[in-house]
Amino acid sequence: MMGRVVTMRTHLSCLAQLLKGNMAQERAISVCLAHGNTHKLSSIHATSKLSTKKLKSFVFPFKDLEPYLVKNTNKVNFEIFAPSFEDIAAAEQFFTPSRKHIIDYFTSAIRIGHAPVTSLPEVCFIGRSNVGKSSLIKSLFSLVPGMEVRVSKNPGHTKKMNFFKVGKAFTVVDMPGYGYRAPSDFVEMVEIYLQARQNLKRTFLLLDSSIGIQETDQIAIEMCEEFGIPYVIILTKIDRPQQGNLLKVIMDVQEVIEKKTQGCFPQLFLVSSLNYSGIHLLRCFIAHITGKLQINEETSTSSCEK
Repeated sequence: MMGRVVTMRTHLSCLAQLLKGNMAQERAISVCLAHGNTHKLSSIHATSKLSTKKLKSFVFPFKDLEPYLVKNTNKVNFEIFAPSFEDIAAAEQFFTPSRKHIIDYFTSAIRIGHAPVTSLPEVCFIGRSNVGKSSLIKSLFSLVPGMEVRVSKNPGHTKKMNFFKVGKAFTVVDMPGYGYRAPSDFVEMVEIYLQARQNLKRTFLLLDSSIGIQETDQIAIEMCEEFGIPYVIILTKIDRPQQGNLLKVIMDVQEVIEKKTQGCFPQLFLVSSLNYSGIHLLRCFIAHITGKLQINEETSTSSCEK
């Protein structure tokens, strides 16, 4: 499903050293910080100021919940993609603009025939209306000064496929929400895109962590399975539910992934667009699956143990 995965994390004590050692990354990140971010932790560079415990749970949110798992629970599928902080910092460069790396809204389309023709690898985000798609994309691009990603308090705001170009690296697509107030031509628009888009590398299916899989979500999962496309499930708004309720939803969704899917990546991604928890890991995953970042297996497993 993925060419290469990493099974061990670099020791958290290496974060400051790894970031300091890459001056090019620091300069690019500091430029963005100078323009002002929407959140003080939107850059991985800023997280080096956190305590080890907070940093661990911030970048890898599932770590906070591990102590509450039933004894002997198999945790392998929760830690399949576990890059080093060096990898995460390298991935952040793709989400940091420069004069030669322009990141911006590109265009919108109401049907596949209107979608831009491009050879760049693409990732798209789908989910129920009001699941937090636009908010998540906004947090991914929080290092881009002046980046406009419309976020509405009313469900069903996104009516078109919105394309965001990340330099010459890849494209991010915000799809219309399904369910409540979905566009009347949602099926024609989204299903044809998922089936026909040759440069689509991964589809991200968003679920609300407060309620888990709903009937419309189950239909979306079945659609992805029927089309045979690789997809990933993301649980959004993890800052809202209590830990016990969140863990129950996680385990329920994980069971569905393990027992009822073939094309779904085994690992869930947990994110909060409010406090940026899990965002840095997701950025790294996107850079990796689009072929722009090769995970450094050596630094991910042993570099800081020497």
